[in-house]
Amino acid sequence: MQRFTIFCLLFFFSSFLRSQDTVEARRIIKFLCSEKCYGRGYLNKGLGNAEKFILQEIKNNKAKPIFNRSYTQVFEQNVNTFPTNIRLMLNGETLVAGRDYIPNPGSSGISGQCVLQKIDSVHYLGSIAQKSVSIVFKKKLTFSVAHQVKPYCEIEIERKAFPLEPKSLDIKIENKLVSNFKSKNIACYIPGTSDSDSCIVFSAHYDHLGGIGQNCYFPGANDNASGVSMVLSLLKHYALNPAKYKCIFLFFAGEEAGLLGSKAFVESNAFDLKKIKFLLNLDLLGTGEEGIMVVNGAIHEKEFEMLNQINQQKQLIKQIKKRGKAANSDHYWFSEAGVPCFFIYTMGGITAYHDVYDLDTTLPLTAYNAVFRLLTKFVDTF
Repeated sequence: MQRFTIFCLLFFFSSFLRSQDTVEARRIIKFLCSEKCYGRGYLNKGLGNAEKFILQEIKNNKAKPIFNRSYTQVFEQNVNTFPTNIRLMLNGETLVAGRDYIPNPGSSGISGQCVLQKIDSVHYLGSIAQKSVSIVFKKKLTFSVAHQVKPYCEIEIERKAFPLEPKSLDIKIENKLVSNFKSKNIACYIPGTSDSDSCIVFSAHYDHLGGIGQNCYFPGANDNASGVSMVLSLLKHYALNPAKYKCIFLFFAGEEAGLLGSKAFVESNAFDLKKIKFLLNLDLLGTGEEGIMVVNGAIHEKEFEMLNQINQQKQLIKQIKKRGKAANSDHYWFSEAGVPCFFIYTMGGITAYHDVYDLDTTLPLTAYNAVFRLLTKFVDTF
């Protein structure tokens, strides 16, 4: 009976710790998806507020700075923004920004009314004050970031939101091209237990798409508050349980704008990239019902097989699939520079992506703890 009681207590304690990991993850994700971070973009100090939050988490764990006694590295980018609330009416019916329609991220501003001409079943064209305005119907709205402004305005509308044929348009939209917007990469490290100057690197991008006007923003729970949360969880773990090698933690801005932050970091020679034994870039980690995908898994076959062996031994996640090279996240510039690395993302579950539905409240975190264990066990093999 005593052994059974001890077993139950141990089981409860281990389950409690695992649940607490997820609770901590949700605390981080919730803040990064909050209105205060406003999509971690270029309006309402959203990106800056996310940066301050991450810096405080780093300091709480007593990690050391990378950049000449600083935790941040500044780089600049141009970005087209929509700073004020926008209005759009089709056939006299008001549509809702983000839910029903989005401006193409490179659109210029326009204001007024016009009659629409049908080009084909999904394209309609109008003109206001000698400026073209285009209406495009889509099955799904997917926002992004633009660095330049087009000489016309293009609006993407979800077909389910307006099943009728549009005849007339009433629109007011203002854009502002922000030149040399200052974004910041964040970097820190936890010393290892050995005298080696080699290191393991964990990375995730903390920027997202920002917002449209003052009432619509893209939370970015899966993309990529989930990855930031995982890197912060790993930071906390290695602060308490140092690895053999120094562990470096990188949080990039500018990923959604074209991998700009990681490119700036690699080109800056902040530290010797040849010292990196392996880099793990983490993005879209909020699901996992169908396992994980490993980009570069087909390139670094030995390390990929090690991941598989760990997973088979520990029975952590459903499956581990592999891909070759892909320029689809911040691992890319490191890979091009010869750094051995994986980009890992989870599969299955919610389909929200680059839209207003990528919410912290609906993010399942199905394989979050399992991926955490997989990564820490993988690092143990070096």
